[in-house]
Amino acid sequence: MAGRDSWNMISNSSCSQQTKFNLVQVKGTWTRQVEQRQVEEGRLSDAKIYENKSEQGVSWTVVSPIVFTYRVIQCKNILDPSNDTLLWGHIGDEALKGALSNSKPVKRFVVIDETVSELYGSQLTRYFEARDVVCKILPLPTTEENKCMELVTKILEEVHQFGLDRRSEPIIAIGGGMCLDVVGLAASLYRRRTPYIRVPTTFLAYIDASVGAKTGVNFAGGKNKLGSYVPPMATFLDCSFFRTLPPRQISNGMAEMLKMALMKHRGLFELLESEGSMLLNTKLQSCETSGSSESEDSATASMRIAIETMLEELAPNLWEDDLDRLVDFGHLVSPELEMRVLPALLHGEAVNIDMSFMVYVAHQRGLLTADEKNRIIRCMLGLGLPVWHQDCTLALVQKSLKERLKHSAGSLRMPLPTGLGSAEIFHDMIEDDILCKAYKTWTDELSSTGNK
Repeated sequence: MAGRDSWNMISNSSCSQQTKFNLVQVKGTWTRQVEQRQVEEGRLSDAKIYENKSEQGVSWTVVSPIVFTYRVIQCKNILDPSNDTLLWGHIGDEALKGALSNSKPVKRFVVIDETVSELYGSQLTRYFEARDVVCKILPLPTTEENKCMELVTKILEEVHQFGLDRRSEPIIAIGGGMCLDVVGLAASLYRRRTPYIRVPTTFLAYIDASVGAKTGVNFAGGKNKLGSYVPPMATFLDCSFFRTLPPRQISNGMAEMLKMALMKHRGLFELLESEGSMLLNTKLQSCETSGSSESEDSATASMRIAIETMLEELAPNLWEDDLDRLVDFGHLVSPELEMRVLPALLHGEAVNIDMSFMVYVAHQRGLLTADEKNRIIRCMLGLGLPVWHQDCTLALVQKSLKERLKHSAGSLRMPLPTGLGSAEIFHDMIEDDILCKAYKTWTDELSSTGNK
């Protein structure tokens, strides 16, 4: 439960024997002080202790807010030895002065996806050599098939052997979303929490996995069944990595960008609708624009809007205390589909098939016009994304929704578009006749597009 809700619940308690205490630190010692008493000296904590006395005894309730601060930084040429971002971008100017004046050698432990290592490993090594950094670079096969606790344990064993100061020497993860998820979980476990940095190299991770707090691995046949909510110290975004991505990986990331457009930003949808093919062909590499230095090209604008809208949704709800999440659009059926056909579909492709079906559901419920539905499907196809899959059966859809209901505190919580760039979260289970009609129309109209 969020701290504010806890305070409200406790403050509204009818127990007449409740006492609320502040916590004050003086000369290294914390003591309780009744809240009404003025704090004259010492450090006041945001934490509170509520003491309740009753005939049964005494109970204490502790409310201790946790605040995370992390940075998301767009940069260029992060592996250029003259670029400080990879080493020091996670700390502020004052902390940087102290770090640079420290005579102790700089150490970094880096986990890099094996494929990324083949492309950029030598450049990464040269970067650290040029900066006199003591480093350990660990290439690992971070694929969906081996996204498991064994991989986490492998990282932890290597980190332990290398040795890190968990306060000042963050672990660096360089790769796609699966690499970032696995390393994030390992960092959250090592000495209960070791800081880490995310450097996404895929477009999907750039606008999705890298900017939130979730970590995880697959377990018991389920996607990300084990994990934690621990944000990185920083995420460094360098779109130059996209130059070596195959076109399918660019399309894969477009699904998450389109998700944010459909849920929150009509302008982004219209940009993808009109210029999506160009963005795919250029791999979202920004062009030099003429005129005002404040003008943005389509690639820059689309990535900025996607990240801003994603952060708007994530920042107030990093721990998912509130299960009403617009960013879950496309994630009701796709986890089951993705794991069932693994590795046939990439994550964004499975998400888009889910979104495509839900667009038909929204139309069947009267939330979208036929023109809006058709525009969305054409946009998806223009982005090179699959809109239907033979393994996304009606039985799979029904099973996925029932599972979702089971784990969502008695309410389905279904985000659906209510227009181009607007959405609402619906808590009622879809009526069978609407679901069946939407599924039949979806299959009749789109099955000819084939599987990815």
